[in-house]
Formats: sequence, structure tokens, C-alpha cells
Amino acid sequence: MKAIGLANFNSLSERGQMHLLFEVCSSTIWARRVLAAAPFRDTHALYDRADRILAELPDAEIDAALDGHPRIGARADNPSSAREQARVADADDSVKATLAQKNREYEQRFGYVYLVCASGRSAEELLDILTDRLANDPDTERRVMRNELAKINRLRLERLLSEPT
Repeated sequence: MKAIGLANFNSLSERGQMHLLFEVCSSTIWARRVLAAAPFRDTHALYDRADRILAELPDAEIDAALDGHPRIGARADNPSSAREQARVADADDSVKATLAQKNREYEQRFGYVYLVCASGRSAEELLDILTDRLANDPDTERRVMRNELAKINRLRLERLLSEPT
């Protein structure tokens, strides 16, 4: 996803805007509800709308949004995830193996993929966070996961809406 700026985003067709928002978050309901307030007067209006809509989504739709995120340490299936997890690729095989094992434990415990805002973090940091989060109760972890999803969405929106170079 390349930077296009807010003016260019606002000038796109609704279909074009939906496509870009779906790259930010793979919830079609989220994207549609965000777009219901378009055009946006400034980036903060879009960010606020995106945050508010995400906070209001039911758990089933949050689960749909998680479908767009590969496991931490697994092969990224989209450019945004690949960029965000770039530092994991350089990790030792033993760290990657432990990360894969803990990912499976997390999914068995909570029923969804371990989601963390990975940008700029090493595999070791992400493994430490995962290990700590495995101790959370399900309700706490659901809140933590939602907060991480909001951080990821914000980073992706900021990247999209920054002015093209």
C-alpha cells in the first residue's frame, strides 16, 4: 500500500476507497462504516472515525478482521504485514521455532491468531510479549488484541494518508 494523501483518497471512487481500506483492515463492515462519513475534512477525522468504528464492531467482525493477519513469524501474505514483521525474518531459527510453538499455544488458548503491532520490533521482543500475553484471561486478552488491532489500523492509515513522495 503506497502513500496517496487524503485529497487523493477523497477523490477515489467508493470502490477504490473500499479497496484501500480493506488493505488496512480486512473487515468489510469496518470499511463500509468508515466510508459512510466520507469525504473526510482532514486525516484526524478519518482516524477518529476508523477508531470509533473499530471499537463498536462485534466480536464476530473482529474475528473477520483477524483473518487478514498472518501469524507472527509466518510468511506474510500481504505487503503491509511483510513490512510490519520485517525484523522477524532475521531471527535465529530457534527463536522462530519457539515463536511458532507459542503461536499455536495462543490459538489453542484463545481461539484466534496472536495479534500484536509488530512494526519495528524484533522476533525476540514479539516472543516475550506473546509469552506474557499467554498468562492473560480470555476477556483481558480480547481487549489487548482489540487495542493492538487499532494500533495496526492506525499505522496503516497513517502510511496510506501520508503525502506521496
